Amino acid sequence: MKLMTKAIEQRFAQVGSQEETPFKEKIIIAKFFNPSGIGTWYATEYNPEERLFFGFCSLFGDHNDEWGYFSLTELESIKTPPFGLGIERDMHFGEKPCGEVNIINCYD
Repeated sequence: MKLMTKAIEQRFAQVGSQEETPFKEKIIIAKFFNPSGIGTWYATEYNPEERLFFGFCSLFGDHNDEWGYFSLTELESIKTPPFGLGIERDMHFGEKPCGEVNIINCYD
């Protein structure tokens, strides 16, 4: 599965920087997840030159989750044991503000 398509990349470009947007109002454009365990990444921004996302990283579902940068290259390289599955993009996830997504510790 392609984690990044041209259409998604164009959408990130249309939305642009959300740096000044309150956390609850930041638009989550893409959701990535580990199909065999923990790990969900909610992307709100993307820098194509550096292949870096900015968004919310939920690795444990607790107070250790955080807003930050994560790499498309790294997401593409992950192969989880025992079956070697890769990270997937949630193709059924529709764009929505962070405030409409039930994620722990999403807000400042």
